[in-house]
Amino acid sequence: MTDTAQSKLAARYGAPDIAPLKQWNDTLDQLLDHRSVRAFTDQPLPEGTIETLIAAAQSASTSSNLQVWSVVAVQDADRKSRLSALAGNQAYIRQAPLFFVWLADLSKVSRIGEQRDTELEALPYLESLLLGTIDAALASQNAVVALESLGLGSVYIGTIRNDIEGVAKELDLPPQVYPVFGMCVGYPSDDRPAKVKPRLPQHAVLHHETYSVAGEADALAEYDERLGAFYQRKGMKASGWSEQVVSRLRSVSSLHGREELVGELKRMGFGLH
Repeated sequence: MTDTAQSKLAARYGAPDIAPLKQWNDTLDQLLDHRSVRAFTDQPLPEGTIETLIAAAQSASTSSNLQVWSVVAVQDADRKSRLSALAGNQAYIRQAPLFFVWLADLSKVSRIGEQRDTELEALPYLESLLLGTIDAALASQNAVVALESLGLGSVYIGTIRNDIEGVAKELDLPPQVYPVFGMCVGYPSDDRPAKVKPRLPQHAVLHHETYSVAGEADALAEYDERLGAFYQRKGMKASGWSEQVVSRLRSVSSLHGREELVGELKRMGFGLH
């Protein structure tokens, strides 16, 4: 177990940065083995898969038990194709047998207020929108852990926010509901096997007692080398993480429409006080 654990940690960081815990287990193995899957077989999912994944998702923590999230499970090929067009034309949305759209959903609690003839004064504030977004993220990650335990793979689709009004129209979303992200789900294809991508060294993200930037420059330089080597092994451009950050964030054009999110959210019924 120690050798396996060490190899998992080395893959996750691109080098043997830390020693494995003595009480290692299969759950830790699975978590460290996570990778984004972008190629799927056409094998159908077993009956009950969706319901099981949602049960796992609903087992995640939720602030004040408000449960201000929902999810749409999309399997229709035509609808997946239209959603793909709204989300940067990513082919794996069409290819995956299942596409989840995870939603921040304040509409349910809004309807409860209406039924009880009570104004929910806290609802139009940014905090409530954050609650729904965070709840959706926590729920979806539980689903990822569950689906990977079943031999399935997935990839998050942030480009679903390129046109949240278009997605809302396609899914017939009511006011005060917005798509946080999508998620492709299916059996991983051997044609394009996914690999574990190295993450930042722990000393670049872990702070003890107070936040400190001491040693950050060295940690990031080290990670640039590790990530570049990973891409090179995959036959890709050997760019480091710092280069990716600058490339992704230097221009508003890289947001592909998501720079209009505030206006879109307001038009979809969200107050952002």
